[in-house]
Amino acid sequence: MGKTIKIYLPTENVSGIRHAEITNWSGQALACPRSRFQELREWPEVQRPGVYLLFGVDDETGRDAVYIGEAEVVIDRLASHVSNKRFWSEVVAFTSKDENLTKGHVRYLEARLIGMARHANRYHLTNSAFPPVPLLPRSERDAMEEYLVSVKMLLGSLGFKVLDPLLTQSPKFPITQPATNPDSVGQDEKTDNAKDFDSSPVFHLRVAEIHAQAVSTDEGMVVLEGSEASASTYKSITGSMLAIRQNLIESGALIPFGAKMRLTRNHLFKSASQAGGVLAGYSINGREYWRLDDGTTYAQHEAKVAESVLQGLENS
Repeated sequence: MGKTIKIYLPTENVSGIRHAEITNWSGQALACPRSRFQELREWPEVQRPGVYLLFGVDDETGRDAVYIGEAEVVIDRLASHVSNKRFWSEVVAFTSKDENLTKGHVRYLEARLIGMARHANRYHLTNSAFPPVPLLPRSERDAMEEYLVSVKMLLGSLGFKVLDPLLTQSPKFPITQPATNPDSVGQDEKTDNAKDFDSSPVFHLRVAEIHAQAVSTDEGMVVLEGSEASASTYKSITGSMLAIRQNLIESGALIPFGAKMRLTRNHLFKSASQAGGVLAGYSINGREYWRLDDGTTYAQHEAKVAESVLQGLENS
């Protein structure tokens, strides 16, 4: 079922404060850059109980970072974070228009949001504690779960997909221990990935003695956890690809695996060529080197999909 999202800008600055809501939803969101925090104090919407997410960048790894919290008076808690949390550059706060959110509700929302962010694993979660989900009466719990659906939708619309997993299904790549270093990683459960999921087939990259698997999504190419990468880089690799590799290594997403390297979590790349180059260690045409089990290249698969769409339009 479709939803109508309204975003109000108090000024013409699209990067300033934004008030967002969904038609017929009792909740509301306020997004605010840190530099505009004093202006946020004037909004009554944050003078009540709610949850909030602080967004920024982890200084050590360069990875997107988030802190999730709750408060009986949101603006008061945010004021303390201006001085004691330096990583964040933007906050998104959620409260209720009808003031029916209680302390118990926002504690429930906080715990669930932390769990959802950990599951999605898109951002580095800076919370030091992971509170258990508190008990609520069934009706109130269901109401909070509906509230979370809207929170997830609004966060994505505001540009923060912190709650959205890269894939709706996330099978692990079948890993075998490298003979050169059998103790380098633990044994992983072997899983068959030779199936379609997220409306996309699994593509394979076999170059430079590595084997990687990936899925094409609306956002780009998601390389699956367990995929292999070359331990070496070569002159043809671009500066941006080299920077991505280094970031993956520093964040622990790319680790030694015998004579190769291994991806420890699903990772989103902007294109097939970017994904292939980062893994291979040199620039390649990913549209030709990523292939299905039957040998169909990524480019050929896209052409078939486009042809199918055109045929459907002609027949409609």
